[in-house]
Amino acid sequence: MQVEQAGDFILDKIKKELPEHFHYHNADHAIDVYTAAKQIAAGEGVNGCELDLLLTAAYYHDSGFLFGQVNHEVGSCKNARLYLPKFGFTYDEIEQVCDIIMATKMPQNPHNHLGQIICDADLDYLGRNDFFILSKRLFSELVITDHLESELEWDRQQVKFLQSHHYFTQIALRLRAEGKNEHLKIITAKI
Repeated sequence: MQVEQAGDFILDKIKKELPEHFHYHNADHAIDVYTAAKQIAAGEGVNGCELDLLLTAAYYHDSGFLFGQVNHEVGSCKNARLYLPKFGFTYDEIEQVCDIIMATKMPQNPHNHLGQIICDADLDYLGRNDFFILSKRLFSELVITDHLESELEWDRQQVKFLQSHHYFTQIALRLRAEGKNEHLKIITAKI
């Protein structure tokens, strides 16, 4: 498996082909999820082949936005099946990557450890210091794609989401739960 080459390929494709209004779901987000997945995996003791599959899924998990927003995870798996054989991935490895990708579909429902890690990595920003910066990017994207009417509507959605969200791994809980709860308090006080 040529993980980094496969990642560079899809990141380049996303940078060149993704519509400009995707201010959040773009190559920067894929790199962010890759970095978070690597950190969480290290803390959770994941390495070797499992780590390669996880990191590949992180690179590809939102590449389906190249086909559109609806069911983008299915599109992400389409990209994985189309391109990963060129980078030495077997059929079974690609199907495992797709299984990991599908765990990120909302509402998140991972059914194994790698799925839990990518879910936590995908929403790692909820508990980080750059939460409000990334939240603003997501809002500016959703104004176009979901026709959000106002920041107040966005804040209400964020409160509901933050209240219902939970991290799966011990590492994410330790690193991000407190920050996420602080962000929830700030937004709740704002509305």
